[in-house]
Formats: sequence, C-alpha cells, structure tokens
Amino acid sequence: MHETQARQGVRRGAAVLLAMVLALSLGWQRTWADEERQLIPVGKAVGIKLFADGVLVVSVSPVQGTEETRSPAKECGLKEGDILLTFNGEKIRSTEHLQAMLAENGETAAELTVQRDGKTLEVTASPVVCEDGGIRLGAWIRDSMAGVGTLTYYDPATGSYGALGHGITDVDTAELMPLASGSIMETMVKAVKKGQRGDPGELKGDFTVQRDVGTVTVNSNEGIFGTVEDAGFISGEAVSVAEPEEVHAGEASILCTISGSDTRAYEVEILRVNPRSRDGRDLLLRVTDPELLETTGGIVQGMSGSPILQDGRLVGAVTHVLVANPAEGYGIFLENTLTAAGQAPCEAGGPQHRLRASCAGFTGIFSAKRLTGGAVGLILYRKGSIEAKA
Repeated sequence: MHETQARQGVRRGAAVLLAMVLALSLGWQRTWADEERQLIPVGKAVGIKLFADGVLVVSVSPVQGTEETRSPAKECGLKEGDILLTFNGEKIRSTEHLQAMLAENGETAAELTVQRDGKTLEVTASPVVCEDGGIRLGAWIRDSMAGVGTLTYYDPATGSYGALGHGITDVDTAELMPLASGSIMETMVKAVKKGQRGDPGELKGDFTVQRDVGTVTVNSNEGIFGTVEDAGFISGEAVSVAEPEEVHAGEASILCTISGSDTRAYEVEILRVNPRSRDGRDLLLRVTDPELLETTGGIVQGMSGSPILQDGRLVGAVTHVLVANPAEGYGIFLENTLTAAGQAPCEAGGPQHRLRASCAGFTGIFSAKRLTGGAVGLILYRKGSIEAKA
C-alpha cells in the first residue's frame, strides 16, 4: 500500500513538472510570436567599397622573361579564383604590397599560402625576371572593387544594416570577394541607363567625393552587412518584418533612389512566391509603376537591395532583373537576409544559419566600375533564362 501511494506521488509530481515545462514552453513560444522585429526600410543608393583579405587570382598567363616565356603561377598550380594570403610567411595586404615583396625577393623560389574552396594549401613559385627588370608570377590579381547598390534595412536597436540581397562577386571569377574591410558611402544618382530587352540598365552614382557613412563587415550570398556609423544618414519609420508564409501574390511596393538622393516608393506586383527557392529568387516581381517604367524600364543594376513592402510590412529585397524583360525580376525574403546576417531568431531545434548559394548554377561577367578593378552588377546566365543581378 505504501509503495502504491509512493508511486502515485511520483506520478503526480511528474505530471506537475511536465505541466510546468509545457507552460514554460508555450510561454516562450508566445514571447517569440508577440515580439515583432521592427526595422526601417531604407531604399537609399549607396556607394560600396570592398577590400579583399589577401589578393584574388583573376587569371594566370605566361610572361616573357629574359631567357624564356613561362608562367610561374601555372607551374606551381595556381588557379583562377585562388586567394593568395601570404608571401614567404608575410601577410599580403594589397596588390602593391605583393608587387613590392616580389621585387625584393627577385627570382628566388618563394612560398605562397593559398586559399581554395575553403581550404588552405602551400605552393612554391619561382618568379620570372622580365626584360623590363620587373619580377612577375604570371598571375593577374585583384584586391578591391567598388560599385553602387541599395540599402535594404536599418536596425535602430543595433545600428546594423543589410544591403544588396546578394553577394559582391569578383568581376572575372564570379567568386565572392574575400572581405578584409569595406565601407558604404553617401551617393548621388547622377544618371540612369534605361533597361532594354536583352540589355539590362544601370544606375550611375557619384560617390568619389562623398563621405563614408558605415562599414561593411560581411559579404555573403544573401547580401552585405555592417554598421551605419552616421545615424543621421537614415530616415523613415520602422515597420515589422513579414514571415515568408505571410508574403503573397498581389500588390506591393519597392523603395529606391533613381535620381539624386530622392528615395521614393514605386508600385510593383508580386507574381509568384517560391518558398522553397534556395538561390535568392524567393519572389517573382513585375514593376507596374508608370513613372519607374518610363525612367528605368523596370529593374536596373544598382537597385539590388531595394526593400519590398507588402501590407505595411517589410517582406524582402530586390536581387535580380530578367534581361529578356527588365520590367520583371526576383527578390529574396527578408528573413533569409537576416538569417545570413545572424540576426534572425531561429526556430526551436532549427538551424540558426542557413546560407544559400545565390550564384549556384550560374556563370557570367560583371559590368565593371573599377577601383583597382571590379564592380557590383553581375550578369548571370542560366539554362532557360538570362538574368542579371540588379
């Protein structure tokens, strides 16, 4: 009898404990549901400068030496897309720094640390002494790029921002630019190249004499992220962020800047929602605003990152334009950009970071605007359609 009462007591205790756990769990879930993230949709055009962590190999080619023509880069196994990190144990800071170390090293065999496909390897290269006295590896390299894009959102609680909706990729290799540092700059849109069927348009901005307003700390497939250092650069009211299941086909709007610094809302229609998309094409859009169609032809390069709003909520960002029809393009769910930035709350038991390769299956070239080389408007070719990153 006493054993039976003991068992009943244990069961009652376990039931009370289980009820408490369930209550806590339900309370936690309600807390997440009740907390709606508030972000400011921005839509401002910004100049973007990125400086690489190391230098990127754009191509390898033979060079004419004093005795023979050869390519030390090719001989030691360097490939397009490799990132050169160190030269004889010293970190490579820029293309000029590597050239200076080559000149000091001469034709002596040198050790290079290389990053390829996320792995690090060591190679030995024997530079060539050229007829002009220069010391060369036979590799074209790049350490920076610049261009114009659009700021998607600003988080007033943290000072952080997201922009572009896709990564900044090298002009020649289509690889994500390995980021050492970067900045966003105040920009004036001086002109628009109107998009035509088969020829994507472009925003042309002037940021050469403008001021930096923030830093770039992340370059991912879902966008660039960083901190706004001048909060006075941001204006507008915060709105809630829509969950992907709340986004639907129908009327919407985008915020963008197509003249000077005048940011305005323009009408678009969401034609289709692709909840299972894994390449930055979550939303199919069509520009319906007569003024935007007249000025730009639809979506143009430089509008990447333009925030998409529907039903008073921030739902995503413009990412691509269809080259065959510049009035249409794609967008990414804002939740996916926040996840890539590490800012989205994760589901219980779910992954916190779900990075998606927005360039998977594509090859192509940039339309170029150079610092020491590079740009932001990648033309992408894919079976069945031709698209351009806006």
